[in-house]
Amino acid sequence: MEYSIRQVSEIAGISARTLRYYDSIGLLKPAGVRESGYRYYGERELELLQQILFYRERGLKLEQIAEILYGDNFDIMDALHEHLEELEKQQLRINSMITAVKKTISSMKGEITMSNQEKFEAFKRDAVMKNEEAYGQEIRSRYGDAEVDGSNQKLLNMTEEEYEDFQRLEKEICESLNAAVRTEEEPESEAGKRIAGLHKEWLCMIWKKYSVQAHIGVVQMYTADERFTKYYDSDVPGCAGFLKAAVEYWAAKLS
Repeated sequence: MEYSIRQVSEIAGISARTLRYYDSIGLLKPAGVRESGYRYYGERELELLQQILFYRERGLKLEQIAEILYGDNFDIMDALHEHLEELEKQQLRINSMITAVKKTISSMKGEITMSNQEKFEAFKRDAVMKNEEAYGQEIRSRYGDAEVDGSNQKLLNMTEEEYEDFQRLEKEICESLNAAVRTEEEPESEAGKRIAGLHKEWLCMIWKKYSVQAHIGVVQMYTADERFTKYYDSDVPGCAGFLKAAVEYWAAKLS
């Protein structure tokens, strides 16, 4: 069956302008173009459009989606299973948050007693799940399931005060990195030493045992994996590289 651009627009709930843009960048070409200049789409194009919308919902950029869809190993059924797995993980996070909100409401009404640790349990579980989704495969292959599971459990066992300190440290590291790179500090400077020390303190909050080698291995991953680099360089480019260099220089000296 063939569909006009207007019909596809109505079916998918996106504008014809968006479809024309997808055509112009090669993300979704129509099945053909009639002599009149009107585009038409087939079932295959609708399947691809659904995939595009799934990946957009998951936060991928259009160029990333194009690489996936037109890669040699792309399979729609495999992609659908991947979407399902991702959505089920999101559902678990949302359900956990819903439960926490309901329990907090009941607690404030005096219907139940809720400990401070319970109030923050959903946020800690959400942090663990997000980290697993983003980096789980890499860190488990590098450090093993036992180490990663132990780190996750340490995070889940944190008290309210410990969890707030953990988040504060992470924020302080990022802010200090931004300032150091903006002012063109050297990783070997006192600023670099302080940042390396903060990062060690942050890791020790979730690691069962600290080692200089493992610390250096972690920061090397920050520049080797673009997802880590993107996180640290989100405000000021070069922060991931600065952190790596600072830890490589100072880690042994801080022990």
